[in-house]
Amino acid sequence: MYVAKFVYAYYSVSLMAEKQGKKKVVALLSGGLDSTLAVKTMQKQGFEVSAVAIKTPFCDFDCGRGCGFEIRERADNLGVDLKTVYLGDEYIEMLKHPKYGFGSGMNPCIDCRAMMFEAGKKHMKEIGAEFIISGEVLGQRPMSQFAPALKKIEKLSGLEGKIVRPLSAGLLPATDPEKNGLIKRKDLGMIRGRSRKEQLQMAKEFGIEDPPNAGGGCLLTDPAFSLRAKDLFKHIETPTTNDIDLLKIGRHFRLEKNVKLIVGRNKDENEMIKVLALPNDILLEDKENVGPTVLLRGDNTGKHVEFSASVTLRYSDAPKNKTGIVLVHKNEDGREISTKPAEETSYIKLRI
Repeated sequence: MYVAKFVYAYYSVSLMAEKQGKKKVVALLSGGLDSTLAVKTMQKQGFEVSAVAIKTPFCDFDCGRGCGFEIRERADNLGVDLKTVYLGDEYIEMLKHPKYGFGSGMNPCIDCRAMMFEAGKKHMKEIGAEFIISGEVLGQRPMSQFAPALKKIEKLSGLEGKIVRPLSAGLLPATDPEKNGLIKRKDLGMIRGRSRKEQLQMAKEFGIEDPPNAGGGCLLTDPAFSLRAKDLFKHIETPTTNDIDLLKIGRHFRLEKNVKLIVGRNKDENEMIKVLALPNDILLEDKENVGPTVLLRGDNTGKHVEFSASVTLRYSDAPKNKTGIVLVHKNEDGREISTKPAEETSYIKLRI
């Protein structure tokens, strides 16, 4: 018993001493294959890796839509600590006027990556790490992963010379860690472009079974979502995270400058609309038939209630040519409206 305790204590102390002797690096971990391989590469070279996962209102890695889904499990499998950083209001503020503009949608990729690296920089200082790594591959993404963009990201984040991209570093200028002898160019990758062939080969060599897909998916690159986001920022000076969350669900209609109608498409969206409804919002539902939960939000919404009720019936199972009853709720008050389903021509032009 005593011997067992001694051996365990010796092993623990030895492990701690080994860990303390390692140089530390911070990894931006998306949960995808590239960032996983970047971590593995640094671990192979003897570095202790501490991971940072970034959440934004547009890329939530608990949502199951890419964005580093199951990232906690990935960090555990890699044997790295994980710190989660949420960029909320500051991210929305940046979206108003990104220094380097947008991509094909409403995606401010360069400014976004710079914000992520800034978060990583804070963690780097907290733990005394030497530099930051990421799974970025030269030329893989059109806006943010070509050499000039990578340089802009470093400058904007205040990390010039401190960002190592292990998968492509052999093709990029030497960083401070390389100049200082912490890493060697011969141990760094030379991957370029969108093909995953070399990454899959690396995964095989590292013994990674069932390699994950690419991480870091962003709703702002989606054309349909981008239209909604642009409409929101056009009509609201400073949208809230609640406004952003509503963009992810339902059918959206702009009734006038400051009035919006959102129609649930299924049971889950109906429940989410109820959860996201604010005190001054108006909720509408068909009293007699299965149908959507509808949210009316904005200024002077009262004059749009009857029209919204008719749209509610149009998307419910109500007979199309008969009068139906719609339940209308605002705060604790409720009432009923009798109306007919709207004609498609009256609302389809308002859809975002």
